[in-house]
Amino acid sequence: MTGLIERTQATSAPVAELLTSVLGPNSPIRVEAFDGSTTGPPDADITLHVRTPRALARLASAPGSLGLARAYVTSDIDVDGDLYAALHALSEVTLHSIPRREQLRLARQLLPYWREHHVPPPDLEAKPKGLLHSKRRDSQAISHHYDVSNTFYEYVLGPSMTYTCAAYPDVDSTLEEAQAAKYELVSAKLALKPGMRLLDVGCGWGGMVMHAAAEHGVRGLGVTLSREQAAWAQEAIAKRGLSHLAEVRHLDYRDVPDGVYDAVSSIGLTEHIGKANIDSYFSSMYAKLRPEGRMLNHCITQPHRPTKRHTDPFISRYVFPDGELTTIGNLVTAMNDAGFEIRHSENLREHYAMTLRDWGANLERNWNDGVAEVGLGRARVWRLYMAACRLGFDLDNIQLHQVLGVKLGDNGSSAFPLRGEHGAY
Repeated sequence: MTGLIERTQATSAPVAELLTSVLGPNSPIRVEAFDGSTTGPPDADITLHVRTPRALARLASAPGSLGLARAYVTSDIDVDGDLYAALHALSEVTLHSIPRREQLRLARQLLPYWREHHVPPPDLEAKPKGLLHSKRRDSQAISHHYDVSNTFYEYVLGPSMTYTCAAYPDVDSTLEEAQAAKYELVSAKLALKPGMRLLDVGCGWGGMVMHAAAEHGVRGLGVTLSREQAAWAQEAIAKRGLSHLAEVRHLDYRDVPDGVYDAVSSIGLTEHIGKANIDSYFSSMYAKLRPEGRMLNHCITQPHRPTKRHTDPFISRYVFPDGELTTIGNLVTAMNDAGFEIRHSENLREHYAMTLRDWGANLERNWNDGVAEVGLGRARVWRLYMAACRLGFDLDNIQLHQVLGVKLGDNGSSAFPLRGEHGAY
């Protein structure tokens, strides 16, 4: 009898009011729930629809960003209006989650929903097995994200098939112009010239090695842990008539034979290798370079020393399993300790927010085809993650750094000009 009374009292609160405790009393978002309850401004630009009791069960099992993400991915919660704007309004929940005390209070309120309506997490969550950052486990983690569907990535990334931060020449540049500018920026920093040998680790669909070959006459080898990326890249290389200069292999960066390469580019790999492997990673890249050879490391960073050990649970479970970020200071120190002389560092944070904006726009334009290709749940994962990451870059919760280093030659020779373009390199 007591349990029945507790259950009745716990579920008597209108659902929209329960959600308001998560969103905050001054939230500009309207909430409309399956029980007919509503809160928030009637004329709000954004409406959060709580469509089923399962949404509350998911929030009970994981209060904060993960529970909300699970409910969104499964369509138990939906959003009318701009998703990026909604996440901005929800930034304290989506980016920082809610305080532990509030989580416990909310969990108690939602416990009856969990008892009656709980279901397993969506099967889209990654479950890599084995020792963290072992070759076998890294292969599983990369496959989870990148072996989704080359066709789906074509819808999202556009013709460049480039899944890393672009460099926008100006605010009106197209995504394709900005991706080409990024590859040319990397080429300029590496001082690529005809006949050079380039190693591109974590090469994706081969964009860098194809640009280096086509625009600079460079012989490029790209390596990726994604079988689908390697197959797509090799076909694209052949179609462009670059097979005599460019190659992409399905290979772990740790299995690439040591040099001698004239340049190494790493565009978006460092996030995947694990903080514990940063030192050995830079040492291995250093060993592959000739004296006076350059390395350009391009990766997402944290703007300050993290207070939490793990990344956002939504990102780690749905998007980049086992991904780990570190600060630019730690990266530069590790690169320097491996033997590189650091010559230049640049933060492209705003450019990544713009890149994610344009990927999101591509996904919306191709939404029906994308859903048909990978299913509604996975398409909603990508929609949510791109909007959330865009917000993260806009709010300076994450950054994107390019760091340029050189392996010095005899007597400390760097082969750098006294002043490079704009005095930078």
